[in-house]
Amino acid sequence: MRKITTFLVVLFFASNLVYGQTVSDTTKLNKESNNIPTFTLTQSDLSSEDEGQEDISGLLQASRDVFVSTAGYVFGPARFRIRGYDTRNISVMMNGVPMSDPTTGRAYFSSWGGLNDVTRNQIIQFGVASSPVSFGGVGGVTDIITRPSTFRKQTSVSYALSNRSYNNRVAATYSTGQMTNGWSFVFSGSHRWAQQGYVEGTFYDAWAYFIGVEKKINKNQSLSFTAFSAPTKRASAGMAVQEAYDLTGNNFYNPYWGYQDGKVRNSRISQYNQPMLTLTHYWNISEKTKSQASVSYWFGRGGSTSLNWVEANDPRPDYYRNLPSWYAAQDNTAMADYYTQMWENDPAFRQINWDAMYFANSKYLFTVNNVDGTGNSVTGNRSKYILEDRRNDKSQFQFDWHFTSFVNDNITVSGGVETSWFRGHQFKTVADLLGGDYWLDIDKFAETSPLGNTDAAQSDLNHPNRIVRVGDIFGYNYYANINTQTIHGEADFNYGKVDFFVGMKLSHTTFWRTGLMKNGLFPDNSYGDSPKNSFSNYGLKAGLTYKIDGRNYIVLDGMTMTQAPYFRDAYVSPRTRDFIVNPLKNEQIYSADLSYILRSPTVKARITAYYAQFKDQTFSRSFYHDVLATFVNYIMTGVDKQSMGLEFGLEANVTPTITVNAMAGLGQYIYNSNPSVTIVQDNNSNIIATDRTVYFKNYYVGGMPQTIASVGFRYNDPKYWFIGINGNYFGGNYLEPNPDRRTAEALAGMYEGDIRIDPILEMTELPSATTFDFFGGKSWRLQHKYTLGLTLSINNLLNNKNIPIFGYEQLRYDPTDINKYPPKYAYMYGTTFFLNIYLRM
Repeated sequence: MRKITTFLVVLFFASNLVYGQTVSDTTKLNKESNNIPTFTLTQSDLSSEDEGQEDISGLLQASRDVFVSTAGYVFGPARFRIRGYDTRNISVMMNGVPMSDPTTGRAYFSSWGGLNDVTRNQIIQFGVASSPVSFGGVGGVTDIITRPSTFRKQTSVSYALSNRSYNNRVAATYSTGQMTNGWSFVFSGSHRWAQQGYVEGTFYDAWAYFIGVEKKINKNQSLSFTAFSAPTKRASAGMAVQEAYDLTGNNFYNPYWGYQDGKVRNSRISQYNQPMLTLTHYWNISEKTKSQASVSYWFGRGGSTSLNWVEANDPRPDYYRNLPSWYAAQDNTAMADYYTQMWENDPAFRQINWDAMYFANSKYLFTVNNVDGTGNSVTGNRSKYILEDRRNDKSQFQFDWHFTSFVNDNITVSGGVETSWFRGHQFKTVADLLGGDYWLDIDKFAETSPLGNTDAAQSDLNHPNRIVRVGDIFGYNYYANINTQTIHGEADFNYGKVDFFVGMKLSHTTFWRTGLMKNGLFPDNSYGDSPKNSFSNYGLKAGLTYKIDGRNYIVLDGMTMTQAPYFRDAYVSPRTRDFIVNPLKNEQIYSADLSYILRSPTVKARITAYYAQFKDQTFSRSFYHDVLATFVNYIMTGVDKQSMGLEFGLEANVTPTITVNAMAGLGQYIYNSNPSVTIVQDNNSNIIATDRTVYFKNYYVGGMPQTIASVGFRYNDPKYWFIGINGNYFGGNYLEPNPDRRTAEALAGMYEGDIRIDPILEMTELPSATTFDFFGGKSWRLQHKYTLGLTLSINNLLNNKNIPIFGYEQLRYDPTDINKYPPKYAYMYGTTFFLNIYLRM
């Protein structure tokens, strides 16, 4: 294991950092003691949170476990992943309905962002744990409870001010509670916006709504309906090479924007609106058996814009040929000096030049013959540059049934069935012709390839020489069809000294591609339904809790499972053809952890040792190949990863008003195999390389810190105000490595001791960092029936803007000049704040 030379222990008040109330302890150590890692939150426990993070960490911060909540909130901005697990290893449910995207396996927090008031009731079971609603993954299960009858009667309004992704948020929620006629209603909505976020050139405009209705049919049955969505439109910030940050003097330089007619315009606009409708039947079949059945429909649009161009210069301001280093490498000192001066002194030079693209499009008069195969000709200004919208629409129908039966005082049995029919629509449309009259729908890379095939450049042979305008589909167009069926069951046994559980899962996944265009390069493998791919999988888990006494516990958990490959990783290039990665295997996962847990009136603590192995993962990426002057598909199979380490969390009530918290995590997340690589040219079926070995074993998994620690205190005054401060440390963060640099082919022609070898093979470790955060709040009781409160959190108090939190080696590289395509980095924001004012009635 990597030698750890720094071990900071830090504070953090876990479950309520930015909330306006003291958290009461509702964790029960009785019948549920075998589920000690389970943490239940109620509506009254929380008041608000910042939703700048749009991954699973936004959920984990709600946990009552000090380590898990601190990792989710404090280290979310540092991209920390608990135990190094990918977010697809955490099952996220809403009222027992899975919320993960079937194409990637990940749940996206932004799907319900802004609905804090109605999504704060969560049952979080981290790690391998007992759960009645899902078998779960090695990362655990989170079930968000939005059942209308669980909300008490209340009206709340709030306003938040921030300098993060958005600057303002207004929200309102009204709930009736269960009325005497058996009806329950919940209505919630919010709006978050910013003309410009923390990073230049970004804006944020997000709405959210939730409607919940429940009718109590009789004393044993209820029927509920919920509908929600979070329509969001936001401008993105891009990562850049360090040279661009240094030239601009700004570690948050954003290459995605420029001025047009004196107004900021961003080329990367993300826009999503995907409503979800759910009908749920709750049935108390008997005093000991409960059933819950749901049908849901999740649908809508998603996508993000990007620039596209043909027969024109790359418009990206940070394109490597637009940087001084490119000219310095050519020994062209004069041009290097010129570009340096322009980057440093002319802000417009380092931004997208929208006017230049409009000018180029207005001067390209071009005639297209045999348009759409009709024999007609069209003459006009053919756009060299356009803004395209890369769409990712979805349509998903799900049926989910779960039951829990208390066999006797010691045994509980639970289980369920989950089915999903998913169709994802992947395509792109013309968002803006940028002053031109049309775009010619041909493959700009295939067009220049010596394939000897006059049809090769056609995106769709069914419509050759097609011209497209704003709103038209072009380039690629296909459906991702994914059907899954899962059955899971579990038995929990609770006795005086020992509790234990066993669980199992069986699943079947079928997926296939439906092409809506006949690609000129692959006419026989692009149009219509592809062959179906089917995978059967299983999962087994077990846990044992030994109760030393009423306060001390030993917990041992283990799991073994397999899971089908995800659609996104299964195809060589789904945009153009239905070729499957070979070999395509089920992923295998093994996990075990051992914990000591202390629960006393004044001290709560947990220390855990864990180990997990992930085998036969698939890595599939595309990038531009310099020599071939085209994109290539880089497919790596047999990727194994190993996670092991220690977790520690402590919460101590030093006095009735002072709480001290500490946590630390020591991890080692590494690649544990030497995968095999196949490289295929994107505009040709030719295989560039096959069975190429990547010597990845014992390389660190990059993109996240592997060592974290936090310590601090919180003071809760009897007069309803609180303050706290914590210090945080993280380190062991490496750049995401380029696999092709770790091959024998990358070192071809080099001799032993060659000074070029180490820079190619070595990993780059990012500097470790320490940050400090403040939080506080105050609440007032008005006229004995209203509550007015405010909370404030301030992160990175020292305003350190030089903390790199993420980076990756570019897949595009030149082994003779490893600095030609340097890594790209992202930095942690400086001081940020979140102020929330709320009124509850």
